[in-house]
Amino acid sequence: MTNLVLAAEGEFVAPGVKDFFLPPIFGEVTKPMVLVVLSVLIIAAFFLAATRKLSTVPGKFQFIAESIYDFGRNTIAREQIGSKDFKPFVPLLLTIFCFILVNNIFGIVPIIQFPTMSHIGFALAISLFVVYPVYHFVGFKKHGFVGYLKHQTLPPGTPWFVMPLMIPIEFAQKFVMNPLTLAIRVFAAMFAGHLLLLVFTLGGEFLLMQENFLLKLVSPVAFLFAIALTFLEALIMVLQAYIFTLLSANYIGMALAEEH
Repeated sequence: MTNLVLAAEGEFVAPGVKDFFLPPIFGEVTKPMVLVVLSVLIIAAFFLAATRKLSTVPGKFQFIAESIYDFGRNTIAREQIGSKDFKPFVPLLLTIFCFILVNNIFGIVPIIQFPTMSHIGFALAISLFVVYPVYHFVGFKKHGFVGYLKHQTLPPGTPWFVMPLMIPIEFAQKFVMNPLTLAIRVFAAMFAGHLLLLVFTLGGEFLLMQENFLLKLVSPVAFLFAIALTFLEALIMVLQAYIFTLLSANYIGMALAEEH
């Protein structure tokens, strides 16, 4: 977490965007880069350990792994893509969910205390280089080039005189806005949540360090807000991983659907 920064006059300097750009650990390697690699190792180690000795009566790790798999397979993939086409996309969606979840949860893990997705580049990379090409590829493959463009830009029953307006709007939404909003949603939630935690935590520390006894008495209130926000942020971290994966599955489902 960012260290408390005080102005020369002893005034509290509120945390801001600058606190999310951490100095390199070594060379050009930064903390978020290390956390991304760490998240992959954690996810791989967990599923390898959970599935190493499968049994009819699952142990603790196997039960958790099966619950996550069932959630990704049935609650997300099957519901959004459909029972006919969902199976090939289960590994992808499960990986996206776990990856975003672990990188979000880093924000409330002691010592680490930094949500990787608060750097928009990581969220954009998943959206633009994973989700975006996958759902358009399967759409072009199923409907053909012209057929898919028509499928995405012309809802059934669109009057001919509305088409000149409808086509560019739908094209912009499906081919430009969808991947951007998908990334911005999780980034904004992680950025804002972590910033709030910094404000209350560092604010409480600043008040505690003041000579004024009344200000010292107020500092526990800030710490209590920080604790409450931590629990709220934990819920939001899980929800954002779920929403990102749900929308990814929804885009794939819409690309494969016979009707718009």
